Amino acid sequence: MQFPLSRRTFVAGAALLPLANARLDATTRRPVAAPVNPLVRQRADAQVFRHDDGFYYMTGSVPEYDRLVLRRSRTLAGLATAEEAVLWRHEASGPMSGFLWAPELHWIDGRWIMYFAAGPSGGGEDVFRIRTYAVVCDGPDPMRGKWSVLGEFKAPWDSFNLDSTSFVHRGKRYFAWAQREPGIETNSNLYIAPLATPLTLAAKATRLTVPTLDWEIRGYKVAEAPAVIERNGRLFMTYSASATDARYCLGLLTIDADADLMDARAWSKSQEPVFVTCRETSVFGPGHNSFTVDEQGRDVLVYHGRDYEAITGDPLFDPNRHTRMQRLYYKPDGSPDFGVPVGNGVLPERFASARKPGLQLAHDGPHAFVGAAALPATQFRAVVEPGGLVRLSPILLPDHSLAVASDGSVRLARQGESGFAPGADRFRRLPGSARGTVQFESSLQRGKVLSSAEGALHLTSRGDPASVWKAD
Repeated sequence: MQFPLSRRTFVAGAALLPLANARLDATTRRPVAAPVNPLVRQRADAQVFRHDDGFYYMTGSVPEYDRLVLRRSRTLAGLATAEEAVLWRHEASGPMSGFLWAPELHWIDGRWIMYFAAGPSGGGEDVFRIRTYAVVCDGPDPMRGKWSVLGEFKAPWDSFNLDSTSFVHRGKRYFAWAQREPGIETNSNLYIAPLATPLTLAAKATRLTVPTLDWEIRGYKVAEAPAVIERNGRLFMTYSASATDARYCLGLLTIDADADLMDARAWSKSQEPVFVTCRETSVFGPGHNSFTVDEQGRDVLVYHGRDYEAITGDPLFDPNRHTRMQRLYYKPDGSPDFGVPVGNGVLPERFASARKPGLQLAHDGPHAFVGAAALPATQFRAVVEPGGLVRLSPILLPDHSLAVASDGSVRLARQGESGFAPGADRFRRLPGSARGTVQFESSLQRGKVLSSAEGALHLTSRGDPASVWKAD
């Protein structure tokens, strides 16, 4: 069987971030710097998680596809500059001597195990004879322990497979992965099964999904890179689809948390992608995600994406798939609201009226207001300026900021737009009286803060209850 040479066929900034954008650690209540996107450059297929030891761990594919790496930090932002250890390098010959793909680190039965996919060296199609393997650490410290090959995952078929993940649900450990099943003309489908050992299944695998929808088969017929999060009485499994250029995107499978995970009929599939390229924020081909929590315990989506759309040659060998992250929010029905990839810079926030929490600072194009809106229209980046002042800039209009007009009204203005006094778009971020709340004082009118009335923005005194915002 002939395949094009593409994996789709076979399938420093945060440390310097001013405290104006700091968040509080849920345990210590101390301020920690907010992450800045991209978090780590040229690290694709990113996995980030917070372990029981309090550290965040991160691994991912390197552009050379020749080694397994790991870094850790006490904070998410710290991962950007954390020391990176090389755990294992591809072998000189044999089935693990070529490309190494998509590592994932897991603590299983008291051992650190890293799953990854590998193929042999030597050129030609054989380079893409990708199978899943694992290495194991000889001690409790994965950064300093000695790693050795544990073996090959015993997949249901001797065929292309990769992007393995593992999770525990109701006390049982499961394995989910992507594989090409003989007799199905796709590049990869998604499968799940309970684990007997780290490399063997305890039951027959269940096929969860086959790529058939338009957005799953652009370039290649791909369903890969499963990642699982359990919230609000359901399990949500994201997966990546289509080619690794700007068409790459996330799909979503959902199942009731009390259902039988091995019953394919119990899973429902989103008919539309849930996370796609966003030209307004200049993030292209977002995909291969994982989930973690921030220092406050709030859910965070981790993924990779490029800063540009045009690629010369095979996108697999374009090195600039950067690790990115952003808050993961939820819809009223409890399902994840992924929004759009938020773009480069400090992570954006949402600001709800502390008096009326259902009303958000939002915009509709260049019109700013306080009310209900789709998630991306409520995300504002507090861009820190010299002296600790901030500009409140919507992610969908990064060249605009909230600015104070001569009549005291506040509206979105393009940077440098005439008709506004110098500094009209600068505010001081002040802590509110209640935890998690803030006020924004105009840099031009001391004592006057951002407030709202009947959906419109204006300046008012600090004592006005409508001037307090809940930051999220």
